[in-house]
Amino acid sequence: QVQLVESGGGLVQAGGSLRLSCAASGRTFSSSGVGWFRQAPGKEREFVATISWAGQTTSYADSVKGRFTISRDNAKNTVYLQMNSLKPEDTAVYYCAAELLGSGRYTDAARYAYWGQGTQVTVSS
Repeated sequence: QVQLVESGGGLVQAGGSLRLSCAASGRTFSSSGVGWFRQAPGKEREFVATISWAGQTTSYADSVKGRFTISRDNAKNTVYLQMNSLKPEDTAVYYCAAELLGSGRYTDAARYAYWGQGTQVTVSS
């Protein structure tokens, strides 16, 4: 079992930055891959980024490459999403999720067994 709690969302102007945190509890977290997904109003949940269990493999959606960076600190049981150069179209609820194979390559939400409650990110123009 893995429990996940996101934090760090808020309101920011276009071009600004935010860092989201995903704090985890549970014995399997350090061996789990963790992904970030987002869902905007009226849209389906979409993949943002993912990281393998040891942090050596990461994957990003094309829409965030070069702007967002995913990282993790297993000693703190936390995964981060640094978001720079934010755009209004980044506005969404952001969720972190864990998958037990530790891949760092899964972009399909169905691969992730555990989910947090989400944190709102709003980017004003």
